[in-house]
Formats: sequence, C-alpha cells, structure tokens
Amino acid sequence: NFTAMLRLDHNRAASQIASKMGVAVGDIEKLAVWGNHSPTMYADYRFATVGGKSVKDTINDHDWNANTFLPTVGKRGAAIIAARGLSSAASAANAAIDHMRDWALGTNGKWVTMGIPSNGEYGIPKDVMFGYPVTCEGGKYHIVKDLPIDAFSQECINKTLAELQGEQDGVKHLL
Repeated sequence: NFTAMLRLDHNRAASQIASKMGVAVGDIEKLAVWGNHSPTMYADYRFATVGGKSVKDTINDHDWNANTFLPTVGKRGAAIIAARGLSSAASAANAAIDHMRDWALGTNGKWVTMGIPSNGEYGIPKDVMFGYPVTCEGGKYHIVKDLPIDAFSQECINKTLAELQGEQDGVKHLL
C-alpha cells in the first residue's frame, strides 16, 4: 500500500475554517479535500461540523468559499514562503506525522484526507492517485462513501482531476 499526502491541504483548510469561525482546529470534523496537492485541490466543508453544527450553514457565504477560502488554502505554501522568505517545511513535516499516525493508529471514525489510488469512487478513473476523505483503522484506509456531490463541487473535482490526468500523461513514457 502507498498513499499521497494531502494532509497539509487538509490541515490548512481546517486552520482557515477555525480562524473564520473562532473555534479550535481540533473541533472541526468531517472536512474533506479532493484531488491534487496543488492550488486546484478542492477543500470541501459541506459536511464539516463543529460541535455537531454545520460549518457550511454557520459560515453561509459562497463568495468567501469560492473567492477567499479555496484560493487561500490552495496557495498557502507560496504565501508562507513570500511572507517568511523560508519554506513551509515545518507544516509539511507536521502533516506527514499526522498522516502516518492516523494511517497506522487509526482515526476513530474521524475523517482525514489521503491521496490514494482510485478504484472508480466518485467517478474518478481507476488508478488515478486522488485525494479523498477517508477514515483509517487497523493500518487500512477506507473512503467515506456516498457523499452527494453538487454542481459546484463537481466542477472543482473535475478541474483537479484534469490536472492529475495531465500529470499522468506527462510521465506515461517513463513507465
């Protein structure tokens, strides 16, 4: 088994939501990040909750989601480098620890994000390494199933999928 790390994007999305709502990052549940570790990733808080309350309903601001939240999460690494003049390696290292800990020790039913080989879930072609919401138990990951995908989400997922497929096409000659 192998995975790709989208936990950095997941952590950054949780941080932005926590800041917007004035809550602790650890209080956010059911957050998902779909797709690639790039600015095209889709940080999806439609299912997220804080204390059992819907994050989407609490924020209730499509403009903030589309024009502030998603670009901020997608470009956070570049913003850190620009502000500090240094890389965001510390947050990436922390995300790697979170990723491996949750994979090895489990998430107790909590959602995290992992890039994994697709088997066709949510219409993503087989064998594309794609970020999905997952739970982990016993050293195995399990995709969160049957989440409804609205038109805006599908558009975002299609954009990040197209980028990943372009990356695959770019290395096919090496395989």
